[in-house]
Amino acid sequence: MSDPKQPPQEPEAPGNAPNALDEGKTTRREFVGTAVVGSALLASGLLSLEASAQGSAKAPAFEGPPVPAVPLKLQVNGREHALEVEPRVTLLDALRENLGLTGSKKGCDMGQCGACTVLVNGRRVNACLTLAVMQQGKRITTIEGLAQGETLHPMQQAFLEHDGFQCGYCTPGQIMSAVGFSSEPWGQTDADIREGMCGNICRCGAYPHIVAAVRDGRGKQA
Repeated sequence: MSDPKQPPQEPEAPGNAPNALDEGKTTRREFVGTAVVGSALLASGLLSLEASAQGSAKAPAFEGPPVPAVPLKLQVNGREHALEVEPRVTLLDALRENLGLTGSKKGCDMGQCGACTVLVNGRRVNACLTLAVMQQGKRITTIEGLAQGETLHPMQQAFLEHDGFQCGYCTPGQIMSAVGFSSEPWGQTDADIREGMCGNICRCGAYPHIVAAVRDGRGKQA
């Protein structure tokens, strides 16, 4: 029974009744405030990262003591050359900068394009990946050393006859690689040629002509 001294309580409206599902919900004002604070923190973090990156970019590079040059003798195209180079100088830079043999091209400078290919003791080598001081006492052949006077090497002649080039920048490396390839135990099919020459990139896309030239020059070289 109800207490007669207490006024009867009206039932709460359904909309005003506490709901367990409402607990933990965020009001619109709280949501907007949180979003503003979060955006400010994010912007602050990005600015800090940018400032850090700029600071890193401007940081002076470490400079150690100068590296003294070392005496070096290179056998290039049948001639001996006495040089003095730093131990860090690549064979490609020694050929181009010290000996003036610019036929070997500097393309990617990381051994991926093959434009710098030369022969060392008859084997194909990316000159940009090997140090000059490591080649002392070895026989180095560059594109300048293939022809005999006015007579082109069979592989050079084959590239001319089959138009195995377009801009020509990769051609010295292609020819040197083809000469080395021809003395290696590869098969005789065009697929074998493409596989064996895959380390030399032609950005002009003259691959069908290059394959034909290698096939022809390979037979004449043998």
